[in-house]
Amino acid sequence: MIPVTSFAGKAVAVFGLGGSGLASCHALKAGGADVIAADDNAENVAKAAQAGFITADLRNVSWAKFAALVLAPGVPLTHPVPHWSVLKAREAGVEVIGDIELFCRERRRHAPDAPFVAITGTNGKSTTTALIAHLTKVAGYDTQMGGNIGTAILSLEPPRTGRVHVIEMSSYQIDLTPSLDPSVGILLNVSEDHIDRHGTIEHYAAVKERLVAGVQGGGTSIVGVDDGYCRDIADRLDRAGKNVVRISVKNPLASGIYVEHGTIVRAAGGARSEVAALGGIGSLRGQHNAQNAACAAAAALAMGISQDVLQNGLRSFPGLAHRMEQVGRRGNVLFVNDSKGTNADATAHALSSFSEIFWIAGGKPKAGGITGLTGFFPRIRKAYLIGEAAQEFSGTLGTVPHEISQTLDVAVEHAARDAEASGLTDAVVLLSPACASFDQYRNFEIRGTKFRELVQALPGVQPVV
Repeated sequence: MIPVTSFAGKAVAVFGLGGSGLASCHALKAGGADVIAADDNAENVAKAAQAGFITADLRNVSWAKFAALVLAPGVPLTHPVPHWSVLKAREAGVEVIGDIELFCRERRRHAPDAPFVAITGTNGKSTTTALIAHLTKVAGYDTQMGGNIGTAILSLEPPRTGRVHVIEMSSYQIDLTPSLDPSVGILLNVSEDHIDRHGTIEHYAAVKERLVAGVQGGGTSIVGVDDGYCRDIADRLDRAGKNVVRISVKNPLASGIYVEHGTIVRAAGGARSEVAALGGIGSLRGQHNAQNAACAAAAALAMGISQDVLQNGLRSFPGLAHRMEQVGRRGNVLFVNDSKGTNADATAHALSSFSEIFWIAGGKPKAGGITGLTGFFPRIRKAYLIGEAAQEFSGTLGTVPHEISQTLDVAVEHAARDAEASGLTDAVVLLSPACASFDQYRNFEIRGTKFRELVQALPGVQPVV
């Protein structure tokens, strides 16, 4: 845990008592603050009370005593309307911040030179965060990984020399971190997302920009420039005097890091040098993962990690569970768990990464279904449809061979049988549902774990090494 000493002896309201909110309560209390905990959910309030915190309905207390409102990132700050607790704080002139802001203040107070890598983007944040954490561990750092990827930042160990914090940040978290100042900031990409919480894509992009614009003096801003929003952001950072490293997986760059024919290349001052090879690394298949790897490589180089260590780290990266996860192989058939592919855009990344696909899809459908994936249909040898979306997807697939399997266990059995019988040398049984899981499973993790168990129970399946 990271004790928050910056509010010692002061009263702080904490609203939103899920994982990060409760961790904030503990960290503030450990640092000497007086914590008042609140939530709209009575069950969460009860848990905080059981943990020994004073709880209250913040509608009925004097805000004059509060030094800050620490808001959970899931609570609306601006759109569609500010939460009532935010309005109360603003009326009283009380600052509204999040748990990562508390971390930033502690780092500045106690270890301002400790490495702090912050990652954001519409897509690829979690993989890039996990990859950077893996690379820093391979390089010998005491590595703390958290934020939006799962572990609340204040539950990690405190900043200190030789310890690096690798933190995934959503736009909601950035919004609540006014003094965000990583030593390495990474913006992967910007595409339309979370407009309900930010109003417009321009505001959403501006929030994302703050992560790389806030990089501390002597630090590095890493920006993927394969979309227009990020290209403009990189140009603005340049004009502001930031040390900007541009990343592309679509075009060579005169200055920056790009991927060409499966190789990460660095260009500077008219010179070009190969940094690392991505060929044959199953956990980093596809153009989207090439971008993740290039950004992670740029972060590693900014931290002084050698190219040999970088290459070894890339090759040993196991990938993330449920994200293009290789869960087994039987003969020429590879089984891939991409249960995190809960919409068509996410599934497009998986379909683009293989050419002989026995595709398991379906679940609770989302708007648009799989109509946006028709360009990948020639790669699909057969589809196995499950859940509520099965009939709708069947209509969209048209002449693409498919069956309505209804359940995941039937789909796995039939896809494995057909893939093996095909005789194809690169056959892939791919679970990438393009749907939410809620019709049959509580979440995508449970669905992916079930797929993994079903595959590994098949006769002759071996782990992927």
